[in-house]
Amino acid sequence: MACVAVTWARPESTYTDKWDNINVGEILESNRLLKGYVDCLLGKGRCTPDGKALKETLPDALEHECVKCTGKQKSGADKVIRHLVNKRPDLWKELAVKYDPDNIYQARYKDKIDAVKGSA
Repeated sequence: MACVAVTWARPESTYTDKWDNINVGEILESNRLLKGYVDCLLGKGRCTPDGKALKETLPDALEHECVKCTGKQKSGADKVIRHLVNKRPDLWKELAVKYDPDNIYQARYKDKIDAVKGSA
């Protein structure tokens, strides 16, 4: 799960790097910004262009283990996961219910999720 700058999938090798320079830390530390992204992903609020792109790309990134993600996108995703798991488990759970209702990805990425628990 990630509120990172992953966007429109290109059939080639990676998602566009258009939003790779977004400050993920700034989004995570701002309740207003984080809530905006989460509400967008959950279909509870309006989406910014990058939020909309993330919402459209997230299912593919989850399904294919982020193989089309750039290095910055993978790094950002790790930062988001660490933050949500440790500091906002309420949001993590809401996103998991929406994007992983059958617990497929939680099981697939269990080792990675467990590894970030307690490391903020």
